[in-house]
Amino acid sequence: HLQLVESGGGLVQSGGSLRLSCAATGNSLYYYCLGWFRQAPGKERERVSTLNIRNGETDYQDLVKGRFTVSRYNGENIVHLQMTNLTSEDTGVYYCAAGPEYYCYDPGTFEFDYWGQGTPVTVSS
Repeated sequence: HLQLVESGGGLVQSGGSLRLSCAATGNSLYYYCLGWFRQAPGKERERVSTLNIRNGETDYQDLVKGRFTVSRYNGENIVHLQMTNLTSEDTGVYYCAAGPEYYCYDPGTFEFDYWGQGTPVTVSS
């Protein structure tokens, strides 16, 4: 049974950077799609980025392209989301989630199988 725990959230000024981490236990991430989602107050959850663990393919929401980078060091069960040039629009609770590999190729898929508890990110202007 896969368990996910996020860390790294916090308060940052506009233009700043944060690195979020998602640590997985209970199973290897190798055949999963690892997704990062966020939910701002009063808004629906957004799919931010995905990483196909097996082949390393990544995908990003248009609003974060060029600013966010998802990565994983080979063999590790930890995935990072490096966020740069943050704006107030990036404020929200960030979640990592895991699902079957093909979830990475359907941008409309939000119902991943395993979720972390979320880590809050607040960007002050």
